[in-house]
Amino acid sequence: MQQVERLWIKNPLAILSEDQDARGGIVISQGKIVELVAVGQQPSAYNKIYDASTSVVLPGLINSHHHYYQTLTRAYPGALNQELFSWLQNLYPLWAGLEPEMLAAATKLALGELLLSGCTLSADHHYLFPQGMEQSIDVQVEAAQSIGIRTLFTRGSMSLGQDDGGLPPQSTVQQQVDILEDSERLINKYHQRGEGAMLQIALAPCSPFSVTPEIMRESAKLAERLQVRLHTHLAETKDEEQFCLERFGLRTVDYLESVGWLNKRTWLAHGIHFNDAEINQLGKAGVGICHCPTSNMMLASGIARNLELEKAGVPVGLGVDGSASNDGSNMIQEVRQALYLQRLRYGAAKVTHFDAYRWATKGSAKILGREDVGEISLGKQADLALFKLDEMRFSGAHDPLAALLLCGAQRADRVMVAGKWQVIDAQLVDFDVDELMAQHSALATKLVAKLNGS
Repeated sequence: MQQVERLWIKNPLAILSEDQDARGGIVISQGKIVELVAVGQQPSAYNKIYDASTSVVLPGLINSHHHYYQTLTRAYPGALNQELFSWLQNLYPLWAGLEPEMLAAATKLALGELLLSGCTLSADHHYLFPQGMEQSIDVQVEAAQSIGIRTLFTRGSMSLGQDDGGLPPQSTVQQQVDILEDSERLINKYHQRGEGAMLQIALAPCSPFSVTPEIMRESAKLAERLQVRLHTHLAETKDEEQFCLERFGLRTVDYLESVGWLNKRTWLAHGIHFNDAEINQLGKAGVGICHCPTSNMMLASGIARNLELEKAGVPVGLGVDGSASNDGSNMIQEVRQALYLQRLRYGAAKVTHFDAYRWATKGSAKILGREDVGEISLGKQADLALFKLDEMRFSGAHDPLAALLLCGAQRADRVMVAGKWQVIDAQLVDFDVDELMAQHSALATKLVAKLNGS
């Protein structure tokens, strides 16, 4: 009988774990953390060793909001130096030309970027289903199969076009019946439940200014019936708040309550413009918030009130957001941005690097409804990100965990998902990056050419 592998990740330079018994390392077997090793001790059993004495070991970082397709439209000239509504209005016509091959390449590229930055679980919000793109989530699922990262694909939707007072062009919106039927099909076909799930589906009407209240209500009912999560953009800008007041006669959180979304199944992207009463409403309901610092700075949307949100009982996670408002997919950089932006709001003494790490690990896990990932402790999934401090930027650093953020780590040396190495020596395993980049770049050029009629 073949012996079950027990890998001792031995004597890390530093490890982000609340359990002091992990300072001497951890033992991985069958995709899980099965033993914590105290400093100076040895595991009860192991048959393989990885020497982590020059590595900082983190739980795999968790990205709880993204738009993979936007990797095709980074730094697009027509959308530079604008705020959210005008930015979207300039990009929607371009995005309406998306094709399946483009979405597949964009999904692979974004997931590869994320893995290299220490991310082991990522949620994508895809809401564009123009003619010919009705199978978009299927395209993404297939594209992700070869990457080896945990994924949550949200079946987004837009049903309120410009003809009815919404923001997106009519060519990008769908009918309610089509949205709901496809949502149920995708959940039944792909959604994995329980511990260790590698692929999940959630429902994600895009935003108050791009979907009708009816699709919000029916999505909430469907999510409850099929026991999946709900996601949308909310309170990202003052313009959105004004839109809700003018169209629905309600502020954003009251609107959310009116359509049946104030519950623990829901997590929101951005969540910037809440007053104190609304923060308490969200906390009592258990709604989660995904903080997107780089995107919020790029579009000058504002700064989320993370500390007040957490104090009120709102789980807070972290996301890179789309690659047209970031314009990257780097989770370790995003943790650094979260640290600095939140310090700008609260002061240097009130936000630590441990707060930023928490948002990117346990916080993101909680808002995605996962209890099996996001921390290094006994019985959790073996999702890990290992970083080395062997670049000039780290020379002279004294606290390894702080140095990763303060000195600006860019790339993980090794990344493990479900007990399997997916990044080794800062390179993706079994993945031709150069070939993908060439294809992705050509398709990005083709997308712009379609808009220009060339």
